[in-house]
Amino acid sequence: MEDLATNDVCAFIGGGNMSRAIVLGMLRNGASAAEIRISEPLADRRQLLAADMPDVRLEADNNAAAAGADTLVLAVKPQVMEPVCAELADTVQSGKPLVVSIAAGTRTDDIDSWLGGGVAVVRVMPNQPALLGLGVSGLYANALAQGEGLARAERIMTATGRTVCVDREADIDAVTAISGSGPAYFFLLIDILTRTGIAFGLEPATAATLALETARGAAAVAADEEESMETLIARVRSPGGTTAAALDSLDNDGVRAIFERALKAARDRARELGGGA
Repeated sequence: MEDLATNDVCAFIGGGNMSRAIVLGMLRNGASAAEIRISEPLADRRQLLAADMPDVRLEADNNAAAAGADTLVLAVKPQVMEPVCAELADTVQSGKPLVVSIAAGTRTDDIDSWLGGGVAVVRVMPNQPALLGLGVSGLYANALAQGEGLARAERIMTATGRTVCVDREADIDAVTAISGSGPAYFFLLIDILTRTGIAFGLEPATAATLALETARGAAAVAADEEESMETLIARVRSPGGTTAAALDSLDNDGVRAIFERALKAARDRARELGGGA
């Protein structure tokens, strides 16, 4: 991971789980708590954040957190992004920070417009494993954020895991479908394996352990190997064996086409959330 020891002030608008994950990752990787601010309107949430990061400045007011920041991370729900940006517009126009958005679906052009125009914006799609430092984030930068701005956003997001950059904003919708929503697909498979194991007569704890550890091990093997997934499947799939029987059944049911349709539905919904076609 990147060493995040800099003199840049980074302000987070919204103190939800993803902000918390990013900030804790930044602190682990050398960022100074004195250079980080979080704005969170809920007093109970501020208390929880203070317990985790006592030296980070917490504010109830967005503009108080954003004033003088070099980087402004917008970590609010898409449906409130427009009014939040309108509230911050004067502060952003005064300081011209790099703006990083982790809101699903919200386009960089809209954020730029709501903030008054002429703003360097990087759009990021993180995912839930970021909470454990095992995430992967897709990034897209508008023209004003290319170069140093995008590099700065990457340094911040490496505190939560790997990063990939895309050249077209439309590709962030694909990132959303594959990795943003992706953990749920794997949770579903683990749940299916667990429930089926129980149906076969295994104790619930035994079935859960078998499913979870198999998923963990398979992911580790896939990450460690340079071979294609087809090759890795072939290593497990003996002709006429149990794996072949299972995979033949999945092929007969069209499981690949089912997943392709599901991923398309996720991508298309991401487009709809952003007002795209």
